[in-house]
Amino acid sequence: MFTIAIDGPSGAGKSTIAKRVAEELKITYIDTGAMYRAVALKAIRLNIDPTDEKAVSKFLDDTKIEIQHFDKNQHVLLDDTDVSLEIRQHFISKAASDISKHKAVRLKLVALQQAIAKKNDVVMDGRDIASYVLPNANYKFFLTATAQARAGRRCRELEQKGEKCNYDDILNDIKLRDENDTKREFAPLTKVADAIEIDSTNLTLDEVVSKILSFVEVKRRESK
Repeated sequence: MFTIAIDGPSGAGKSTIAKRVAEELKITYIDTGAMYRAVALKAIRLNIDPTDEKAVSKFLDDTKIEIQHFDKNQHVLLDDTDVSLEIRQHFISKAASDISKHKAVRLKLVALQQAIAKKNDVVMDGRDIASYVLPNANYKFFLTATAQARAGRRCRELEQKGEKCNYDDILNDIKLRDENDTKREFAPLTKVADAIEIDSTNLTLDEVVSKILSFVEVKRRESK
């Protein structure tokens, strides 16, 4: 199968860019972060602390996470209910970061992600795609940006949706999530040696997409 792994910290634009790349290449897009958000949403609904690994592990066997594509979008189903909009609420971000630290959660979702990649050509984004989920991906990218740039983008996204934004709160949340993601014991956020790093701080979305597509095209030609 044809696989592209895009890793990077929260707010770097991975999901939007990965989706665009998938559209251009006409292959399947998988937003792995959405899966962790869905598990975090369930914990919150059950009044379970996302940091409580033992309590979270107990409901995993009875949790069904599915990725479906329709209406030109990826939809995340939690126990057969579409939660694609709910998981994008700002408070879910921190909970998802806490949930993703737990080995049991990662093992369950990684197995699902790998199963999808075995059956489809995919662009998959997350924190540990190249290092753990798809270590043999054909193309590996590490997308980053300054915390300040990422916080500014997140604020603009919220404001465009008509939601209020406190820049300092968003910035602090991003810095905390970076720390959680890079320091967790199991499958932390990391840039693998053979990944191409792209700093999007001063780049537009179109420029980043073009860079990735250019790298893919060059490597495809070299492999022929």
